[in-house]
Amino acid sequence: MKIYTRTGDKGTTSLIYGDRVKKYNPQVKAYGTCDEANSLIGLGMSHLKKEKEELYQEVYSIFHRIQTVLFHVGAELATPKGKKVMWEIQEKDIEILEETMDEWDQKLPTLTNFVLPGGSNAGATLHVARTVVRRAERSAVEIGEDVNPLVLAYLNRLSDFLFVGARYINQKLQEVERTLHQEEEN
Repeated sequence: MKIYTRTGDKGTTSLIYGDRVKKYNPQVKAYGTCDEANSLIGLGMSHLKKEKEELYQEVYSIFHRIQTVLFHVGAELATPKGKKVMWEIQEKDIEILEETMDEWDQKLPTLTNFVLPGGSNAGATLHVARTVVRRAERSAVEIGEDVNPLVLAYLNRLSDFLFVGARYINQKLQEVERTLHQEEEN
């Protein structure tokens, strides 16, 4: 099977079920941004595997699940109105993010200031993924009321999760967490 089809050469692409739309269509922007975030999560995990294999093994299953669910979110966003969604986001998907966030957050220092993105390669990459998920959320909102509210909730929670995840990984890697006014405090 060839990867290229040439069907998008004139600025259109297919949604699920084959409906053709312009590549700037809000649905295309939303699911494309989910794909971008998913790729960044994968990049973060590849950095983590090189930085500390043991920590990678600890967090691998949750990030693998997130990447899978995020793929399903993209598929749901790529489904035309009125068509059957192949994989629907469930409340449990959001609960898993919340439970893991709560567990990790208890092991982190209390926030007293804004955290500047950075730290380890893995942590910094997850911070970038977090901002891309926020963009995906904004793009999904732009589609309108046809978007499953659980998709919006999942994207919102995922961004929070990636923030906590970046902090957790940076702490486990003994990276100093820089804050907004750190230079003034030192």
